[in-house]
Amino acid sequence: MRIGTMTGAAGNSGDLDRVVREARAAEAAGFAAFWAPQIFGLDAIAALCVVGRETERIELGTAVVPTYPRHPVALAQQALSAQVACGGRFTLGIGLSHKLVIEDMLGLSYERPALHMREYLEVLVPLLRGEPVSYEGEQYRVKAGLEFAGTPRVPLLLAALGPAMLQLCGRYADGTVTWMTGPRTLESHIVPRLREAASAAGRAEPRVLCSFPIALTNDAEKAREVADQFFKLYGTLPSYRAMLDREGAAGPGDVAIVGSERELRSALERLSEIGVTDFNGAPFPADEGAERRTSELLRSLTG
Repeated sequence: MRIGTMTGAAGNSGDLDRVVREARAAEAAGFAAFWAPQIFGLDAIAALCVVGRETERIELGTAVVPTYPRHPVALAQQALSAQVACGGRFTLGIGLSHKLVIEDMLGLSYERPALHMREYLEVLVPLLRGEPVSYEGEQYRVKAGLEFAGTPRVPLLLAALGPAMLQLCGRYADGTVTWMTGPRTLESHIVPRLREAASAAGRAEPRVLCSFPIALTNDAEKAREVADQFFKLYGTLPSYRAMLDREGAAGPGDVAIVGSERELRSALERLSEIGVTDFNGAPFPADEGAERRTSELLRSLTG
């Protein structure tokens, strides 16, 4: 299982210099990947274009960019530009986001999200391969191509939690990226459904990138309380709430990976055993020094 790390899991205030420092440190420490969320601060793809010019080896990816605010041609152009800037190390992670953001904040329709994503992928995927697209759907009618000769294909991950999205993920994407989804749910729901969908589509074994709040601490109970407050919003969003309920978790703290070094190593070993291919750690301030200790432990596992 590849070990990566995330910047700004609870948001990013716009400190690009800090993100660059974090990415350089992650690369120097041997992490396999560096992931950036798209929340309400820095634009994730733009930030990773800068990071791509300041690093040499580490995979750089978004986890994840919402589809609704960006036309698929515009997103493909942005992603291919990032692939150039990152020297072939960029991975695009996308997702639906949430009604709260798309409809209530941005004023866009969030109706029929599965149809939206299917049509979006029908346009996006060929463009990421460097191919022109001609598509007539209900929501998108596109005839377009992009000029990126010689640019490597952009790998695509799709945030998929429900059955319909997992089917689309297996059919169109290279894998999934999850958040607030516990090990029982990954083992019984996410991994088998995704593998089945990819197999039915004749695709390779999918990547399963799982993102977790994580903290090395001597007080696991307190750490879970901190996680519940630090990531409180995620426990209220319907798609994540459904995964927490499936797991039997009251809130984000119940799926956070917290505790001693032995407990953290055991949790990561279990994820690997159930089919997680990539772990994306989001260290959080469970107590003084927890983020530093947790990053050091994850660093020790990168080899």
